[in-house]
Amino acid sequence: MTSPAFGTADASYQAAGGFDGLRRLVDDFYDIMDQDPTAQTVRHMHADDLSLSRDKLTCFLSGWLGGPRLFAERYGPIGLPSFHAQWPMDEGHARIWLDCMAQAIARQDYSAEFAEYLLTQLRVPAGRIVQASRARHGH
Repeated sequence: MTSPAFGTADASYQAAGGFDGLRRLVDDFYDIMDQDPTAQTVRHMHADDLSLSRDKLTCFLSGWLGGPRLFAERYGPIGLPSFHAQWPMDEGHARIWLDCMAQAIARQDYSAEFAEYLLTQLRVPAGRIVQASRARHGH
């Protein structure tokens, strides 16, 4: 029996290890952001205490990858560009975010195929946030 393709039903959510797997990914992501000097411009866009950011990103990724839509349950509807509206985001910020995520993905025991798929998919919302920010802030 072949496993369903990533992006169908909850295949991506399962490949990420479900909620616990996503929580490990997000914890590694924010640990990397905390420790990487090149990530400080993006880190400073977050509160000193990352607990809420960790929960929001884990809940977002859960629904985004086909699992339970926890973000809407806990925080209400999400619109990524409006969620990030308070911070002007440019390509440099998106690259830093994606670099931290790539390092976090590399720490997980994901298959190479899923790791590549996940990072490729994450470039889409990152690009949308940059475009919306450029339109809003005129950069």
